[in-house]
Amino acid sequence: MIYPQTRLQVADNSGAKSVMCIKVMGTTRGYGSVGDVIRVTVKSAIPRAKAAKGSMYLAVIVRTKSSIQRVNGVSVKFHNNAVVLLNENRTPLGTRVFGAIAREIREDFLKIVSLAQEVI
Repeated sequence: MIYPQTRLQVADNSGAKSVMCIKVMGTTRGYGSVGDVIRVTVKSAIPRAKAAKGSMYLAVIVRTKSSIQRVNGVSVKFHNNAVVLLNENRTPLGTRVFGAIAREIREDFLKIVSLAQEVI
């Protein structure tokens, strides 16, 4: 579960290293889970990168520490909370996605699935 003020790692090569959730978009639950779009601000980034420190972006949650219950009865849990940064057209800002991502992303963000190393 990702709430506002939650710190997350960035799982792509956009240049940002860590971000902070500002707002969970499109849900009335108050928290976000895998596949939800959130508004983030960049807290740390490498110099001269696409994503500069202090800038705001949309992001999709690809990994969470809290477990994801699937329809077939399997629950999946990751070691960290991670996002992939998006531009205003909701396409990935980076060109590579690092680490495993959850299968729940596939319905809305097929481009991210094709860039990922592993889909669980």
